[in-house]
Amino acid sequence: MRKLEQISRRHFLKTSAQSAAGAAAALSGPVIIPRSALGGAGKRPANDRLGLGWVGCGGQGSSDVNKFLRTGQVELVALCDVNRAHAEAAAAKWSSGKAIYTDFRKMLEHPGIDIVEIATPDHWHALISIAAAEAGKDVYCQKPMTLTIAEGRAMVNAVRKHNRILQVGSQQRSEFSFRRACELVRSGRIGKLQYVETKIGGNRTLPWEGFDRVPEGLDWDMYLGPAPWVVYNRHRASNRFRVFWDYSGGNMTDWGAHHNDIAQWGLDMDHSGPVEIEGSGTFPTGVMSECPTEFHATFRYKNGVEVRCTSKGNDVIFHGTDGWITCNRGNKLIASREEIIKEPLGPNDVRLYESDDHYENFLECVRTRKLPVCDVEIGHRSVTVCHLGNIAIRLGRKIRWDPEKEQIVGDEEAAHWVSRPMRRPWSI
Repeated sequence: MRKLEQISRRHFLKTSAQSAAGAAAALSGPVIIPRSALGGAGKRPANDRLGLGWVGCGGQGSSDVNKFLRTGQVELVALCDVNRAHAEAAAAKWSSGKAIYTDFRKMLEHPGIDIVEIATPDHWHALISIAAAEAGKDVYCQKPMTLTIAEGRAMVNAVRKHNRILQVGSQQRSEFSFRRACELVRSGRIGKLQYVETKIGGNRTLPWEGFDRVPEGLDWDMYLGPAPWVVYNRHRASNRFRVFWDYSGGNMTDWGAHHNDIAQWGLDMDHSGPVEIEGSGTFPTGVMSECPTEFHATFRYKNGVEVRCTSKGNDVIFHGTDGWITCNRGNKLIASREEIIKEPLGPNDVRLYESDDHYENFLECVRTRKLPVCDVEIGHRSVTVCHLGNIAIRLGRKIRWDPEKEQIVGDEEAAHWVSRPMRRPWSI
């Protein structure tokens, strides 16, 4: 393995002849070099672009890839989806010359890939990220980063071992209102912080439907991957997968990976976490959905501050002894007193990692090898909070957490929920 300083930037094309020969060996059809790879007005030359491999060609992945391509620093070279029709439809949006796969392991063998975009259901994030790191690729992984706490630590270990860059798609860290709110809170503008409200919305319900025939082109066994085997149902393989525990943690890990992440940032807990967690929820009956329609969880930190997470509303509110600050998307930044926000930060105030574009930040870090604004360790710690909330809600009792050892303390049953068995042959 080359040392970190020796891999500051890998070229998309070493030479046109070498790239074409390598790609021809990896693909089943003729190799077509896209016109954009030749460079052009207002674009970086092809040998300065990063080759992108895209896994999970749904709506969120399409949005991410479009934003990467708009930077002019990236060339899409390969797509992968367990439903080949999805990959083919996505490839058609960006001209020809894209290699298409249904198995991410084959895609990772493509010689032109430098970075990997992962926008699959949550239960696949860890396995693909680890495989990409082992293959020497840098990774942009959508949130929530993992399905379990144990997967997160395995991802951190793999990324560090192979000197990779991994940005988690918790893009609120690259939005001004969230960063400034955390700077103001950590600079004492609202006095001593007492508690944080994170409002993340509840889970939808799906009425029961019978099992369906697997659509042509969909590899259902590969879609399930490490998850338990079940007969195909269309909702499990759609954007409604989040209501099933096998593939997600519901809104607690979906929106929670955004707003609880900001709470962690404002608490200066990016490398730690709560010590006590309790929660409750209302679980649906007589429907396909498994995740609670309404829920509440309280996370207590060693310093006495609480994060109170609820399914009602959508906001992040920091409460202190001298006021409050609310932040949300659309540059929403409101305080109990106008001067809290309007007074400029002073020389002794806290200034946090500044990123104005989550995708640009990732690409810059790929080239410079510095850590991104939502590094793998940060993403792991933030989604750990969410997983702990779900464990407490599902068990209906308080649990204690050791954030240094990353262990549930004094509750053997709860401790089993830190990880889940994977269906063979998958493992981490």
